[in-house]
Amino acid sequence: MKKTLLSLFTLIALTLVAACSSEGTQSNTPSEEGAEGGGDGGTLIIGIESEADVLDPHRAGGWVTFRINRQIHESLVTGDLSDPNAMYPPIKPGLAESWDISEDGLTYTFHLREGVKFHDGTDFNAEAVEFNVRRAWDPSFEYYDAKSAGNLSLVYERVKDIRVEDEYTFVFEFDEPFSAFLSLLTQGGMGSTGILSPTALMEVGNDQYAENPVGTGPFKFESRERGQRIELVRNEDYWGEKPKLSGVIFRPIPDGSARVLALESGEVDIIAVPTPDSVERLVDSGFKLEQSAPPHSWYLNFNFDHPAISDLRVRQAIIMAIDREGMAKDLLRGTATPSTSAQAPANSAYDPDFIDYEYNPEKAKELLEEAGYGDGFDVTFQTSIDGSGQLIPVPMAEWIQADLAKVGINVTLDTYEWITYLGFWTTMEPEVGFNQMSWGMSTPYFLSIIGTENGIGNAGNYYNPEFDELVEKAITEVDPDEADEYWKQANQILADDAAFAPIVNDTAPYLMADYVEGFVAPNEEWYDLIDVTIN
Repeated sequence: MKKTLLSLFTLIALTLVAACSSEGTQSNTPSEEGAEGGGDGGTLIIGIESEADVLDPHRAGGWVTFRINRQIHESLVTGDLSDPNAMYPPIKPGLAESWDISEDGLTYTFHLREGVKFHDGTDFNAEAVEFNVRRAWDPSFEYYDAKSAGNLSLVYERVKDIRVEDEYTFVFEFDEPFSAFLSLLTQGGMGSTGILSPTALMEVGNDQYAENPVGTGPFKFESRERGQRIELVRNEDYWGEKPKLSGVIFRPIPDGSARVLALESGEVDIIAVPTPDSVERLVDSGFKLEQSAPPHSWYLNFNFDHPAISDLRVRQAIIMAIDREGMAKDLLRGTATPSTSAQAPANSAYDPDFIDYEYNPEKAKELLEEAGYGDGFDVTFQTSIDGSGQLIPVPMAEWIQADLAKVGINVTLDTYEWITYLGFWTTMEPEVGFNQMSWGMSTPYFLSIIGTENGIGNAGNYYNPEFDELVEKAITEVDPDEADEYWKQANQILADDAAFAPIVNDTAPYLMADYVEGFVAPNEEWYDLIDVTIN
């Protein structure tokens, strides 16, 4: 499965976007390009942190792309992103008006919305849902796609059977309860369950669908210029509340400073991932800031095949030696908070008071002495230089390098661009001590992905049968409260084993011009644009 994931995880190569020229003056009116939209709320231009992956919801990887895909494609259920104060977004109806779960947790029956059409005029119904599920679940299906299957294995691998009950009723059957199923239907990042038009896919095939994606969402695909822009326009026939915007343009600007300049010059209306040192200055000059507590963890994967790192005392020492609070405060300037748990925030089993290890360099030295590394050792740390959710990975890696040097660990940084990095981060060679990743989910099932023996995000080959057993109990527990207790016990095992080094949790800052209204940054890795306007 890991090998499959590696090929699926490869994104389209990032295209370097030149920084726009700017005199550093703030624009308090809609950008010229945005003003051309001419519709109710104008056209919003968003500066995003990297080039997007393919606009195929089942094949795409990364949050950057999911934020675009979910405007075009909708799932049976979705997260309610309207309340920025909600600890985690509750699940609400999407293309399914309602659903029933059998008392034994084995049958999920979805009652679909009637009268919904895809952007190409195709009717949405239970047969369309079946087409989409079979594409990623049924190898005998004519339009089965191995890439989609690998991405969505997290969602569908436990499904025993599916059936169309009638035109607007669709059923999933399981051999045993799967407590995370509804939550996983709402997720993105490694493919999503967004429903695409069967007609559109059958016309062009699996490999060409992303060139002209067709969903049921509030926005329709208009055009794409790779490395420059992806343009969406309002779906005038949308079944729900129609967007106030005439359209949205997503502009990939990989360099953080260039994104800030583009916002200041008025070439974009909103940016993701501003450079940490720009936030306070831009807010003071009149730009608006939206932040949240999404399920975003930036963490180290320890390589259990490395001679030194395989020793529990060494892993504990590394965690104790890293000043996570200092990094969040001084390097990231409050755009992130120190992380002390492998579990991501914004889910029902997350405990904000949980602490794996306190910052204690002296204790770290003692542990290294006990482990036979009193004179230190050399180790390689692999990191990307950019990418979806990666914050400022090289300065963060250099901070860790400096902290570990203080306790005698000599770290060599091995850096890669994002595309290359994704190709191998789950298969570290024995000489590599650890690498890093930024991930998380608004479901505690995230622990299963990164920590179980066969978890597709288990990059360091960690294995503890007690952990795997607790995870399986959590997954198959029908009572949500009981399931959360199992997840919390599993998280404690990860801490006891020092299986990961949590570093920081992102606060997902978005900066925007003062004329942008209605943008909400929820406790999630993505957002809705229905209520956004440019005034």
